[in-house]
Amino acid sequence: MDTQRQRWRHIIFGTDTPAGQLFDQLLIIAIIASVAAVMLDSVAGIHERFGSWLYAAEWFFTILFTLEYVVRLWVSERPVRYARSFFGVVDLLSVIPTYLSLFVPGSNYLLTIRALRVLRVFRVMKLAKFMGEANQLGLALVRTRRKIAVFMFSVVVVIIIFGSLMYVVEGPHNGFTSIPRSIYWAVVTITTVGYGDISPQTPFGQFIASLAMITGYAIIAVPTGIVTAEISAARVALRFQRECTQCHHHDHDLDARFCKQCGTVLPRLPMD
Repeated sequence: MDTQRQRWRHIIFGTDTPAGQLFDQLLIIAIIASVAAVMLDSVAGIHERFGSWLYAAEWFFTILFTLEYVVRLWVSERPVRYARSFFGVVDLLSVIPTYLSLFVPGSNYLLTIRALRVLRVFRVMKLAKFMGEANQLGLALVRTRRKIAVFMFSVVVVIIIFGSLMYVVEGPHNGFTSIPRSIYWAVVTITTVGYGDISPQTPFGQFIASLAMITGYAIIAVPTGIVTAEISAARVALRFQRECTQCHHHDHDLDARFCKQCGTVLPRLPMD
């Protein structure tokens, strides 16, 4: 039995064998097909003609993914660790909505969360090395969370100021019926979305709107600069992480494989 579990573990969690690659490829095809079925079922015309077929397909994929989830728990060396991992949580959430729809009508449309499982294509296509770059970006976001929080608080203050000004200048007769509704206009304007459902009519109101639009363009660059600076600092730090075991030289290029001083093979970076 242990040999059987090891064999299936190698197929399900590994991609270094033809069987493992085939399993992941078939799984991704099934995921895409199940998401497409849910999306098509939300179209009224298609639902009227093929609703029963799509409903059957939904349950077929749900039972299939439920069995897959149970098998993953069975073959995993640490079932609890897998269940708490990102893919473990997504795998569980991808089957819950169908069972939940038996008690809460309409919740089956939450099955589109299955699209997240297509991320397994990174393993199939041997693109896992790019996950290191994703981790680096995530780490930069974590490290800049306080700066971004202060920035977002400042944006909220600016939005409240613009909204309050527009409420005073334009008033209810021009659509700015309350300060919250005026703040909604400020959010739409500063984010450069511009729905157009509310617009200033007076010259002074249009002047304030122009300032809000310009402020919106200026705001866009701030978080980008914060995160970019952190990523640059992290990449500079990575240059000094690898020390040559022979001559103890630092400051190697990120793509360097050999020491520039003595030619010794360098240790790999954490994101390699």
